[in-house]
Amino acid sequence: MKKCISLAFIALTGVALFSCTPTARNESKDYTRYVNPFIGAADNGHTFPGACRPFGMIQTSPVTGAVGWRYCSEYTYQDSLIWGFTQTHLNGTGCMDLGDVLVMPLTGVRRRAWDAYRSRFPKEHEAASPGYYAAELSDAQVRAELTASAHTALHRYTYHKADSASLLIDLQHGPAWSEQQYHSQVRSCEIRWEDAQTLTGHVNNSVWVNQDYFFVMKFNRPVTDSLYLPMGETEKGKRVVVSFDLKAEEELLMKVALSTTSVEGAKRNMEAEIPAWDFEGTREAARNEWNAYLSRIEVEGTEDEKENFYTAFYHALIQPNQLSDVDGRYRNVADSVVEAEGGIFYSTFSLWDTYRAAHPFYTLVTPERVDGFVNSLIAQGETQGFLPIWGLWGKENYCMIGNHGVSVVAEAYRKGFRGFDAERAFRIVKKTQTESHPQKSNWEVYTKYGYFPTDLTKAESVSSTLESVYDDYAAADMARRMGKTEDAAYFAKRADYYKNLFDPGTGFMRPRKADGTWKTPFDPSDVGHAESSGGDYTEGNAWQYTWHVQHDVPGLIALFGGEEAFLNKLDSVFTVKLETTQADVTGLIGQYAHGNEPSHHVAYLYALAGRPERTQELIREIFDTQYRNDPDGLCGNDDCGQMSAWYMFSAMGFYPVNPVSGDYVFGAPQLPKMVLHLANGKTFTVIAENLSKEHKYVDSITLNGKPYTKKSISHEEILEGGTLIYKMR
Repeated sequence: MKKCISLAFIALTGVALFSCTPTARNESKDYTRYVNPFIGAADNGHTFPGACRPFGMIQTSPVTGAVGWRYCSEYTYQDSLIWGFTQTHLNGTGCMDLGDVLVMPLTGVRRRAWDAYRSRFPKEHEAASPGYYAAELSDAQVRAELTASAHTALHRYTYHKADSASLLIDLQHGPAWSEQQYHSQVRSCEIRWEDAQTLTGHVNNSVWVNQDYFFVMKFNRPVTDSLYLPMGETEKGKRVVVSFDLKAEEELLMKVALSTTSVEGAKRNMEAEIPAWDFEGTREAARNEWNAYLSRIEVEGTEDEKENFYTAFYHALIQPNQLSDVDGRYRNVADSVVEAEGGIFYSTFSLWDTYRAAHPFYTLVTPERVDGFVNSLIAQGETQGFLPIWGLWGKENYCMIGNHGVSVVAEAYRKGFRGFDAERAFRIVKKTQTESHPQKSNWEVYTKYGYFPTDLTKAESVSSTLESVYDDYAAADMARRMGKTEDAAYFAKRADYYKNLFDPGTGFMRPRKADGTWKTPFDPSDVGHAESSGGDYTEGNAWQYTWHVQHDVPGLIALFGGEEAFLNKLDSVFTVKLETTQADVTGLIGQYAHGNEPSHHVAYLYALAGRPERTQELIREIFDTQYRNDPDGLCGNDDCGQMSAWYMFSAMGFYPVNPVSGDYVFGAPQLPKMVLHLANGKTFTVIAENLSKEHKYVDSITLNGKPYTKKSISHEEILEGGTLIYKMR
């Protein structure tokens, strides 16, 4: 049986937690058949179709390109050539890394050019489902199939002809921003043939973070010959073509296990997870594990609706990723091998994106993972001196702004999770928000002026202020609940700093100088982007960031002078046209950009300002226009499951506008019925009576048969179980 996080259960306020093994509930129904891993794998969704396990280290998937922003996941559906298959990938990100250990089966003449082995693959013979990927390589005349455990990939190659059955192993490969980086990103590479069937090695490379990985590669047949390919002037990664003695239609099986600690760690991972050469058994185990998770929510709807929903569910659970070995050891941010608290260390925390809805989703649907996430954030935070901003492979890449690990920790504490040391957690929260650290925070300037002045801040001054303000609120909330009154008051004062950037003359959050004057000229439609165009906003503009006051919507309404003025301005967001070529600002409805995260809560502000019907209209419009069951069906990067989490919450009819509050603001349900199987054995059923294309408005709500008139529902009310009924009109 696959080992769960920290033994069979983790304490969570007395609530029994899910088992990692399939339950009787899902053994009779296959929810994985509703998952379409190709959704988001075209245009700018940046998802990948390959095989992985929930929260696993391995994501083994095809490579159709590797250079440039288009290839953050190394795959786009429109491409006609497969370069090979790599063992790790990022899901839906706007930056690139990983893409470790490329392999490519081949036949015929062995060439010395590393890029001579790419193959066409007919789309009608390409298939993917949770834990499985397959393609016919028409030029190589090989059928390629992939499956995986948490730390180990298992490949099966059926060679249709017996003409020099071989395999390219490319350790130089990895996604890169440019051709130059592609050929220079590997810093060191050591390999060793332990026997005719086993290759081991250690690679250090640097793309987004400085990454060390150790690997063991095993074949079910001995290597009969090898050809080492020449290396470029700046290349250090080895490339070798190995050959095997196979007859036509015979299979080559290959296992690749990874570790951050050592070759021995990789070997232990492989032996613990895939000791035998059982491809079908491993594939079935992967399907069962995915099914066990997907069965936690049962939905009714059309086939398209189910496929959109369960694919979103699937994408949300690809990460955070288990970085520690099966024995709990991992390489930390200080490059030391240490033991993970609770037995598992997680990384891949795209926190600027995922604090908004993905982490709230985990607190409801995968609560047994939450304490492990928090302990991992604390451990990395204590070592590097601040909570992760964007944690990848146990390191910090400093991407984006704010320190939204603060929100994730505070939200977990607010919702009753106690599988972490709260005092330790708050110490690193406080340190993160008060001690300046490289690149991303200057608290002395922030507290002196009550905002980040545009003339003292290199870029993103408005967005950095507003994102930091939310983290201050989160720190204040946690301090208050822990009885730390002085800290609570300090951070609560800073949580009001958003008011210092509101310009009543224009009605926007506007860049302000250190002398208190507004920056001019000012165009609220100008899109800021630190890495390309600079500016005072992060992948957005004033139209989008003016509403970034998730914790104090009444206070924001007051700045506008009341609900009427607030709503009039909010109306303009969805009607004033935005012209931009910025790749991260997509999914436009007027100035609203659903393809980027700062907009995700904005449609719900109507519900908090007295016009819930407008929220309901917009949720339907976003569903109809920004999510489709097609490869280009996502309007923006999935961003490690945040786009997917928005979809699932909104389908339920509510959304965590302010995650730390523990409240979910009502919108309108998009599916006729959903049943959440909760960790405590209870169920929470959501029913939308009379839901149709025409009936998109909520007439009334009842909870357990009683009228429910509040604007939101609490986390605790959901955990109590029961039935929430929307009467639609």
